[in-house]
Amino acid sequence: MSLKFGTSGLRGLSVDLEGPASALYATAFARHLLAAGHAQPGDEILVGRDFRASSPAISAIAIAALRKAGLAPRDCGELPTPALALLGLARKAACLMVTGSHIPADRNGIKFYRPDGEIDKTDEAAITAAAEAIRAEGTVFDAARETAEDLGAAAMALYGARNRQLLPDGSLAGLRVGVYQHSTVARDLFVSVLAHYGADVVALGRSETFIPVDTEAVSPQTVALLQGWAAEHGLHAIISADGDGDRPLITDETGTPIRGDLVGLIACRFLGASAIATPVTSNSGIEAAVGGAVLRTRVGSPYVIAAMNEAVAAGETAVAGFEANGGTLTATPFPVNGHVLAPLPTRDSLMPVLAVLALAAAEKRPLSEIAAGFALPAAASDRLENFPVETSAALMAELRSGPGPLAAFLAPIGVPQKTSDIDGLRVTLEDGSVVHFRPSGNAPEMRCYVEAADEAAATRLLQAGLGRIREWAASR
Repeated sequence: MSLKFGTSGLRGLSVDLEGPASALYATAFARHLLAAGHAQPGDEILVGRDFRASSPAISAIAIAALRKAGLAPRDCGELPTPALALLGLARKAACLMVTGSHIPADRNGIKFYRPDGEIDKTDEAAITAAAEAIRAEGTVFDAARETAEDLGAAAMALYGARNRQLLPDGSLAGLRVGVYQHSTVARDLFVSVLAHYGADVVALGRSETFIPVDTEAVSPQTVALLQGWAAEHGLHAIISADGDGDRPLITDETGTPIRGDLVGLIACRFLGASAIATPVTSNSGIEAAVGGAVLRTRVGSPYVIAAMNEAVAAGETAVAGFEANGGTLTATPFPVNGHVLAPLPTRDSLMPVLAVLALAAAEKRPLSEIAAGFALPAAASDRLENFPVETSAALMAELRSGPGPLAAFLAPIGVPQKTSDIDGLRVTLEDGSVVHFRPSGNAPEMRCYVEAADEAAATRLLQAGLGRIREWAASR
């Protein structure tokens, strides 16, 4: 079976998850909540989903299993993951979100939340152990499907109200913003919130079939689409999100995507964060741009959340974090626009979108100029899809086996000077450029991240890095 925990939740093929496996993992989650004291029999548990074709069935199966396990499921329907998490925090209820995020439509997944927020790696291990125990018991699941009380409107109202208080009224007046709607569950809320702030909104590319959009590695086809719309409609920016609405996508006035780590940096500045957690894959110039504490982590929201919690425990009072995809998290309250923004320790896409657009509106400068003004090292990233997990593991084992194999692998690219293996293998070359190889935690993909002196050099280094991976795999 393909199912396993990755950087954020359980993932696998839809055909494996849509059926008894959904009931198995929902039951395992319920058992863990009850055994750990995170829930009592009869407590509410919220269930949401994205627009994937397999998500309604998986959601209905999970609802039936959770009810059978002794909890009281509530159906929140199709909504952004941060909206579900926010309602869960408000109601002190655990949550289960059926989504494969940005991965292809033939895959799906489940994200799990305790009543106090997103689960951590210890919880993942406990859920996995509970699932194995259920299998050992010989329990047979018939994948029954049930409905539950609908709390979707309440969740969207709470999340919408949170984001309609972030900026002064009319803050985005004068901006013409495209919303690439595709199949993200955030698509309608994006339009209404931007219009609330006075933006001239152009809805683009709405799809009734699921389109995977990876905001961290936007495909050339998607970039071409965005650039065409920007020129056609005279847009100042285009915004979007991944399937479950927790990773932002923002372009400049040319339709060229702004890197997610810069989006996260702008969001943290907007909040006034004094301590920031971000993965090692975020741009190495973040420290200089922040001028404050930056905590580097492995890739995945559980690691960012753990680092934020450590900062809070150390006495920091304005703690936020972001991933390289731009999804921004908050661990402490922040005073914003005369309101107190409550902590939301899970990836959010709408707040960072508003932070970037508010900066553009306030400075009355093109986003391309604003982005260039941060003077971060030029960076690029991409991935090789359908790259077997076993091949990724073998490559990483060889690269880590010693300086000789690593130098031989990188010989056509450059000379390694220093390495870091916080997550994957990040290599600084003799000329100061960086190449970082990392297997995906969610899918059979091999990712490559690079930094170089300028955009052209970063593009060349990225292609060289991906090319070496392909050559190595072909030689096996």
